[in-house]
Amino acid sequence: MRDFVVHSIPGSPYGRAVMVALEEKGIAYRLAALTAGAHRQAGHLSRHPFGKVPVLEHGEFSLYETQAILRYIDRILQEPALTPEGAKEAARMDQVMNITDCYFFRGVGNVIAFERVVGPALMGKTPDEAAIAEAMPAGKLVFGELAKLLGEKPYFGGAKVSLADVMLAPHMDFFTGIPEWKELAGPHANVQMWMARMNDRASMQATTWPKVAAMAKAA
Repeated sequence: MRDFVVHSIPGSPYGRAVMVALEEKGIAYRLAALTAGAHRQAGHLSRHPFGKVPVLEHGEFSLYETQAILRYIDRILQEPALTPEGAKEAARMDQVMNITDCYFFRGVGNVIAFERVVGPALMGKTPDEAAIAEAMPAGKLVFGELAKLLGEKPYFGGAKVSLADVMLAPHMDFFTGIPEWKELAGPHANVQMWMARMNDRASMQATTWPKVAAMAKAA
């Protein structure tokens, strides 16, 4: 199996999702870390014309868009499978992956997590409390819907971890250490237990910020 290279900005939840998937498969990979702003420069735009992260290189094959990357990894590395066998369970997985992209990140994560975590840590930015307050209703809606879809299952696709969990967990992990976690996740014990269950997995522990920062330095 040729080497896997993940081009990403350390701390990106999308980049982390790809690394979590590779960790779940037990496959070695290399992080090609991008500095802030480098994703909009010519070197990276030759890999991703829309200037986003991550990009996966597998030998001579290059692929961008996180959902496409995750499905590719699961297709070529078949064990352990990260897609449920049942059609309904696989459809639920796809649904949660799209919710993560369209409703969790956009308007919630890219506002609340950015203002509370990313901006202060990387830019010395003071959180915009008004922007956070404005994003909270959307946050409550998406947390509530995720709680409904999870129900009493241990994972979103059923009994076993799936690509839905792999994609969502890095996004939600940003929220666990900020004040809004109590308001957003507090009413949903199943979501709290799911997040704790995910953070107990070796794949999540191997891709924490300190671990990814160390990967970036070693690259």
